[in-house]
Order: sequence, then C-alpha cells, then structure tokens
Amino acid sequence: MSDLEAHRQEIRTWLEANCPPEMREPIRDESDVCWGGRRNEFKNPAQKAWLDACAAKGYTVPDWPKAYGGAGMNAAEAKVWREELNRIGARIPLSSFGIWMLGPALLKFGTEEQKVHYLGQIARGEIRWCQGYSEPGSGSDLVSLQTFGEDKGDHWEVNGSKIWTSYADKADWIFCLVRTDKADKYQGISFLLFDMASPGVTTKPILLISGNSPFCETFFDNVKVPKEQLVGQLNRGWDVAKYLLGHEREMISGAGGGDRTAAIGPALTRGGGVEDPILRAELAMFDVDALAYSAMGEKFLDEVKVGKSHPAASNMLKYAGTELNKRRHELVMAAGGNRALEWDSEATNGGTPARTWLRTKANSIEGGTSEVMLNVIAKRILELPGVS
Repeated sequence: MSDLEAHRQEIRTWLEANCPPEMREPIRDESDVCWGGRRNEFKNPAQKAWLDACAAKGYTVPDWPKAYGGAGMNAAEAKVWREELNRIGARIPLSSFGIWMLGPALLKFGTEEQKVHYLGQIARGEIRWCQGYSEPGSGSDLVSLQTFGEDKGDHWEVNGSKIWTSYADKADWIFCLVRTDKADKYQGISFLLFDMASPGVTTKPILLISGNSPFCETFFDNVKVPKEQLVGQLNRGWDVAKYLLGHEREMISGAGGGDRTAAIGPALTRGGGVEDPILRAELAMFDVDALAYSAMGEKFLDEVKVGKSHPAASNMLKYAGTELNKRRHELVMAAGGNRALEWDSEATNGGTPARTWLRTKANSIEGGTSEVMLNVIAKRILELPGVS
C-alpha cells in the first residue's frame, strides 16, 4: 500500500468514526452551515461535535501547517481529504472567510506573531471575519477608495465607510483596505485588521431582492486600530489585497460545482423525475459541465501548489463558476415548476429555491463583475490585441 493509499484509508476510517449522520445530509438552509465566531449558535449538538472533532485534527484547514492549526497535509493528501468528504456526502465542518481569504494572505504576508495569534483561532472557528474592500462609488476600482487611516503614533484612527460587506453584522473582525497616504493613489493603501466591536464601528444591512440580507453597509467613525494590526508593509496593502482577491474568486467560483441531483432537487421531492426531454437534456449538459469545471478546479489547485498557475487563472475560475452556479439555479426553477415560485411555504423551506435563485444574480457582481473578469481573461490569458 502506498503512502497516499494508507492516508486515504486513515481518513476514511476516521470519517466513519467521527462524522455524525446529521452532517452527511444535504444543506437545506443557512442554519445548516457552521460559520463559527464568538456569537455562533450551533444548530444541534452534531454540528458542534463535527467542528470540534475536525478542529482537533487540523481538518478544518488540512493544508495549513500544524503550528497554525492545520493538519500539515501536502496537496495530494488534502485532495484525498476532499474526495473522502464528498464520497460520504459530508458537509465541510467550517465555512469561513478567514479560511478562504484572510488565512492564505496571513500565511504569505503576516508576521510570525500575527500567524500564531490569528490562524489558530480561525482554524478552530473561534473568530468570524468580514471583508472591507468596496466603497460607495468605488466598486471594482478599489484604488479609488477613500476610507482613511490617520497616523496617531501608536495607532491608526480610521474614518470612512464600506459597502457590500458580507455578513458584517455577524462578524467579529474585519480585514480592511484603508488609505494611509493620500498623495499616492496606488501605493498609499494599507491592509488593516480590527475588531468589529471597536467603538465607532456600525453596520446596516442591505435588503436584497431575495428578501435576505448577507450584505451590509459598514461605517467607521474615529475607530482606533493598533499599529501591530497592519498586515504587510505600510502603504503596500494593494499587494496583500490582490493576493487575497485571487482566493476570494476561487471561493466564489467554488459555488459553480455540483451534480445533477442538486439541480433537480425540487422536482425529485414530488416523487418522480423530469418528464420534459429538453429539460432532461439541459440537466445532462449541466452535469457534464459541472464535472469539467471540477476537473479544471483540481488542475488549478495542483498548479498553485507547485507555483505554476497563471496569475489570472482565478479570474477564469470565478467567471466560469459564477455562470455555472446561476445556470444550476435556473434549472432548479425550471424543474420545480410552479412549486419553485412559492415564497413562504413550509414545503419549500421558506421559498428557498426562489430566494436562492435570486441571490445568485449577485454572483456576477461580487468579487469582481463578470465584465471585469472577461476583460482580464481577454487581456492576460488570451492576450487579445486592443484590450484595455
């Protein structure tokens, strides 16, 4: 037996012993997702047991170093972990912007003190993060941001606002782009971390067409941020931001995967399949494309681990994943028929199909609009002439 085969068997045995049956059921609503944080409320004991068991082994961040709360797996071993989770239909133990975005940035740019202090808390689900990038009138053009941090000696005093701050009303801390030099548009931005409970921080939910509100406006009024909470070099926060954006786009693009069963769930709840041959063909085409997309994602991850990925590959993944996810939920609505249009009924779990379908419309905006992604792909991957 090879080392990788032995690793797979070890993971498989551990999952059978530690993954509760409730954590092998499909996710039905937001409460089935564990985000962690100091205000987190577990839906049931199984959800907490699953997180605790995985955190103790470093399995919430399997490819992070053990010193920072991970399991120290290499790329091949982490891939086996994901495959074995999928094999039994297990939910990921912890969803976290700290894992998907901030963690990789801290591993690359953070000081040893910052890594030791923050990464373990992230891995154990003790701290929930939000992202402070976009501002009113400054969406994709992040270098035009106006939130300003004034140097007060031992701390920064931050004033300004952010918009589309996902889950800011539930987050414990924020990783935030702040202008610290007004004279230099590109090299005058710094990357700061601070507690959302700091005096002067307020949030206001933004109501979406889905009726739900993951997005918020976030306001900073004379917020004090200690100097040691600067990540990377002063006025070089754009370096950290660009690196983190790549991981954000990978995270958003990950919603594009999935299989046909997920797409036709509403129809299957009626006790039968889909009779329309055209819709069946579209479902089959989606299934093929979803598998192809998953293969592309695995290829990208392998290239990242060996340092051979194209710098703009995350833009391609983000665009393709966004479009695939929107397409999946179009199929959910088509397969569900009139029933999928229900808005508040118990039968549709509070209108989940319709509300989720409407929510996917934001996928082509958040993390960089689809139009911006296509421009980057045309310029940097296809190298087309005349692309600005």
